[in-house]
Amino acid sequence: MQNNQIWKACCIAAVVISVLTFTPLVTPKGVHQPELMGMPYTLWAGIIESILLVLLTYIGTRVHPGNKTEE
Repeated sequence: MQNNQIWKACCIAAVVISVLTFTPLVTPKGVHQPELMGMPYTLWAGIIESILLVLLTYIGTRVHPGNKTEE
């Protein structure tokens, strides 16, 4: 994949993750089960989403079309 395609995939993935954050899939009303290490579902799902967005941001900075560095 060339950098432009990876950049577009990162943008699409970031939008999808952001939209999923506010759906009942991630933040269901009144649900706290299952728990992971004593943390309710919504909390650890949010932590995983945050980690994914940080990774996408890192990848995006490496493949951005305006990036001048040549590897």
